[in-house]
Amino acid sequence: MGTLAAGTQAHSAVSLTTEPLTPIWHPSPNFGARRDGLTPSLIVLHYTAMTSAQAALERLCDPTCEVSAHYLIGSDGTLWQMVSEENRAWHAGAGEWHGQADINSRSIGIELDNTGFHPFSEPQLTVLEALLRQMSERWSIRPEHVIGHSDMAPGRKSDPGPRFPWQRLEHLNLAGQRGQSAPQSVRMDSFRALAQSAGYTADANDDTLLAAVRLRYRPWGKGPLEPADFAPLAE
Repeated sequence: MGTLAAGTQAHSAVSLTTEPLTPIWHPSPNFGARRDGLTPSLIVLHYTAMTSAQAALERLCDPTCEVSAHYLIGSDGTLWQMVSEENRAWHAGAGEWHGQADINSRSIGIELDNTGFHPFSEPQLTVLEALLRQMSERWSIRPEHVIGHSDMAPGRKSDPGPRFPWQRLEHLNLAGQRGQSAPQSVRMDSFRALAQSAGYTADANDDTLLAAVRLRYRPWGKGPLEPADFAPLAE
């Protein structure tokens, strides 16, 4: 399967999301071959937590940092590509999703220029949505396999953070739909079973697992486990 063509012009945010995107090709040396013949089946979203997109771009392409991603989207909607989709970028690190490790070999990584504490811009989200549509079609990636870094690495990572608009992606069928029903009784073993069924299989204690699920679905949630924590995980 092909990847996005390397381009020379920045792509500004557009409303016509079926238009092919032409990223700025800015190659990173930090990549390798996907292992065991794997092809992308996941998309992992990150925030850069840096002062600017340019600073993030330099870090993602610095061989001494040993980190990269396939794409970086600036807050103004500028799209850079650093690693071919066919190759394994170094963006996810240790973690697991649905019982599968080596997320780097199974995924495409997208970095979003954001500190984690402020809203994501409309131009940035428009380009992200277009990119998700095109990659999902290209690699037959289902909406429920678009995840956050914090989903596959609970406790270790917090991106794309509490300000990321997951429900917007869900409404566009670009991320898995959350459930609505809450149980009558609240038990941690039942919550853990639901979370694992949803994909949260990485090793995590009860508090860390609850925090990771809340970060994705209800970042305002505080205190002990409650019925509302079950609802988004329900079938």
